[in-house]
Amino acid sequence: MLVAGFPAGSFAANCYIVAPAAGEECVIIDPGQDAEEGIEEIVREHRLKPVAVIATHGHIDHVWSVAPVCGARDVPAYIHPADRDLLTDPAKGLSLGVGQQLFGGLRLSEPDDVRELADGMVLELAGLRFTVDHAPGHTPGSVTFRTPESGDQPQVMFSGDLLFAGSIGRTDLPGGSYEEILKSLARVCLPLPDETIVLPGHGQQTTIGRERATNPFLADLAPEQGPSRGL
Repeated sequence: MLVAGFPAGSFAANCYIVAPAAGEECVIIDPGQDAEEGIEEIVREHRLKPVAVIATHGHIDHVWSVAPVCGARDVPAYIHPADRDLLTDPAKGLSLGVGQQLFGGLRLSEPDDVRELADGMVLELAGLRFTVDHAPGHTPGSVTFRTPESGDQPQVMFSGDLLFAGSIGRTDLPGGSYEEILKSLARVCLPLPDETIVLPGHGQQTTIGRERATNPFLADLAPEQGPSRGL
């Protein structure tokens, strides 16, 4: 699997382009502010053909360029319905004062083709499989995308702003909930194998094992479900 990424715009939100290999179709994850140029560079370098944009959540730093990228490529966008309104009204995702100051006059548009994500959905896109896990807490519609394990290749989780290297997503913005994000971390992240690679919405990549051992926000959590096999 080919994964290329870059921090987009002043918010430095990670935008990822994922494909089975060079010269194949690809999926774009979280095209944020001013992401079009970086996407075009990666697509051209690896001879890729975008077939979809998928969003981990609706905050402006992750969806700023969804409509122009989808429009330029004539591809659909996928987002959880609880965050869909943020595609057109980014100020709703921020506190009232900050939202009005930064984005009070900014109105974005939806792509022509918007498709809604659901918990447990399996997306078959560009020759890849992504399992969708609804993970509210940062926003009501936050999700993660997981690729399956393949041979000796560990699975990869695109965690959005649920889990970072050494930290977790903030919960003080509208729709956020610290209680909910802890439940999401226990249900979505902790049951995964230690070798699972985590590609977060901001900052450097990590693994589930590293975060399980060192992330202070995971220290007192236990997986919501026990092992599916064994004694």
